Amino acid sequence: MEIRNQNLTRYITPLREGGSLPALAEADDGFKYVVKFRGSGHREKALIADFMGSEIARAVGLKVPEQVFLNLDEYFGQAEGDEEIQDLLKWSQGLNLGVHYLQGAMTFDPYANPVDDATASRIVWLDMFITNVDRTVKNTNMLIWHNELWLIDHGASFYFHHSWSDWEKSALTQFPYIKDHALLHKATRMKEADIYIRSRLTQDLLDGIVDALPEEWLKWDEGTDKDARERRETYRMFLKKRLQDVDIVKVVEDARAKQI
Repeated sequence: MEIRNQNLTRYITPLREGGSLPALAEADDGFKYVVKFRGSGHREKALIADFMGSEIARAVGLKVPEQVFLNLDEYFGQAEGDEEIQDLLKWSQGLNLGVHYLQGAMTFDPYANPVDDATASRIVWLDMFITNVDRTVKNTNMLIWHNELWLIDHGASFYFHHSWSDWEKSALTQFPYIKDHALLHKATRMKEADIYIRSRLTQDLLDGIVDALPEEWLKWDEGTDKDARERRETYRMFLKKRLQDVDIVKVVEDARAKQI
């Protein structure tokens, strides 16, 4: 995979949503990005989850904004008067995650905005696979932009890495949170979605996504190069095992049966 690297040049405004304090900023390519800072919330783990979840979504034909790696140097945002933001920028020096800003996009309402059952089924399949707890009716993390449905914010996925213990057990989780998914009521074509997605999620593709993770993101808590290699390999094995050994269709259909 080739992910662009750009330098942040202008801090525009904080986006005070949730606890991570992302921001709208401009890079040296002239484009505006929603910046996910490595110094906020769950730090690098949230960036890793967001990056991998979004790229897997893109790989299976769902619309997600372009992602870029954004370098933040020590001089960026010095004119910002908010001490909380100044601290966040200081802790975020190095590579951060940028998501292309979809100007004018509207929040998707799963009951007011139309979505076909095939697309809904693919989205539910995706979130079951990446264990994304944050696609509920209260917070869909979906936008309507140019009359198309776009997925954003996958930072709550792969939650096993917050404890980093027994990843094999976590890879086999039946993910009970799928019962709260915003599109579960529309996921009526799971078998078709399963066939389609599995035809696209090759091991080479998943390896490419994992290999694209910046080395410095994998060294949280002052980890070493060895730690980074081991963590990268764990993500790789987690994805492989989950794809091979979890019956995603059955889990979703069982959840739908209980919902109905």
